[in-house]
Amino acid sequence: MKTILVTVCFALALLSLNVALAQDTMQDDHTKADAAKKAVDVTGKVSDDGKMFVGDSDSKSWTISNPDAVKGHEGHHVTLKAQLDADKSEVRVVSLKMAKD
Repeated sequence: MKTILVTVCFALALLSLNVALAQDTMQDDHTKADAAKKAVDVTGKVSDDGKMFVGDSDSKSWTISNPDAVKGHEGHHVTLKAQLDADKSEVRVVSLKMAKD
């Protein structure tokens, strides 16, 4: 009887250890996601309606997720400090300045 009890306790201990390790791994995923959201500088043109941005380097079009941040710069050539989401082709503007020609 003692052998069965010890075996069951050992199995429960291993199971709880696996659950704890799985939770710790999820913490690492959040850290990687936050690192991917670092702001980068990109130069290009804001569309006339202020909802799109076209980069100079690759002519790629990006949807601006916070168009209020570019208000007043529609149609201008600018440098954005922005967080890029390549999967959604979306940028979140952190700051903006007029580009040097």
